[in-house]
Amino acid sequence: MNTKKLGFGLMRLPLYDTADTTKVDYETFCRMADRYMAAGFNYFDTATPYHGGGHSETAFRECVAKRFPRASYTITDKLSFFIVKKKEELEGFFAEQLKRCGVDYFDYYLLHAMNKERLILAEQIDAFDFVVRKKAEGKIRHLGFSFHDTADVLEEILTRHPEMEYVQLQLNYVDWNDPEVQAGKCYQVCEKFEKPVIVMEPIKGGLLANVPREAEQLLKEAAPSHSIASWAIRYAASLKNVVMVLSGMSEEWQVEDNLSYMQDFQALSESEKQVIDRVAAVIKSKERIACTACRYCVDGCPKKIAIPDYFNLLNKISKFGESQIASARMAYCHQVQNIGNGKASDCIECGQCEEHCPQHLPIIRYLQEAAGILE
Repeated sequence: MNTKKLGFGLMRLPLYDTADTTKVDYETFCRMADRYMAAGFNYFDTATPYHGGGHSETAFRECVAKRFPRASYTITDKLSFFIVKKKEELEGFFAEQLKRCGVDYFDYYLLHAMNKERLILAEQIDAFDFVVRKKAEGKIRHLGFSFHDTADVLEEILTRHPEMEYVQLQLNYVDWNDPEVQAGKCYQVCEKFEKPVIVMEPIKGGLLANVPREAEQLLKEAAPSHSIASWAIRYAASLKNVVMVLSGMSEEWQVEDNLSYMQDFQALSESEKQVIDRVAAVIKSKERIACTACRYCVDGCPKKIAIPDYFNLLNKISKFGESQIASARMAYCHQVQNIGNGKASDCIECGQCEEHCPQHLPIIRYLQEAAGILE
């Protein structure tokens, strides 16, 4: 793996139609990929659900695989169990991923969003044996899994499947001690099993780039020229067992900002760690809903409710005060009236969203709150 720790996550690519996440702006993405690779970075991460039905994978093919020599980049893809449910679907799903990405093999391949339930499913359909076989065939170079569950489940997976070479964890300075996410405990399990860690959601879906005013003041006093997001990425990259930190870059300025401090990376000092601890305490005191906007809850929603978008509006109100209510309601009306998303009050409480949520949020209850405030 490249010793440079900044990975390009392809979940939130630039769009030419912000109302449709399948409309990836290839021209902008090409410029972003060019700049990223010119700076000496080469790690790309995608998955079939990103941007809906393989559009992230296709964007990678068009903007990276077709434009650069194969040895100049690495690509990670994932076996998504909320798409693949049967053993006979494995081969076709994997073959289509290779085709969409425009490659003959994956450098890294993950069992996607593993938890207790998906461990059972993966074993039932022989998914572990399948990816081991693909590695033997030369179609996969390294095996791992991304993880969203408690530390004891992570330990169970690593105990039963030592063939897994690395773990992708949601890890950031707010989630480190969170009792639901258990980022710190999960990291320690990886250390125990000597499995390197790849970090996802270091900025917590953008929340740690837009922190409450008190938290921003602490960071700016400590380092006036540093971006707010840089603290979150450097926090994750400073951990000894972390080999890569993913950033879901959507705009060119985000690439430039990330490169400004990751090209010649300096780990956090002890005094900077103390600042981070104070900032985390401020944020946790104000955060309403710990949503990372992964959008797994949206796929399959019978009422087409834009759950992460509505939760983001509630978080803005919570962090920045009642002055944000009017603008939040305007944004909500735009989602419903102009984009055609379902209202929060349209929820029929089917529970699909909560089943898919990596953060195990009580989404139905939060939607009721959203309806009361935004409607």
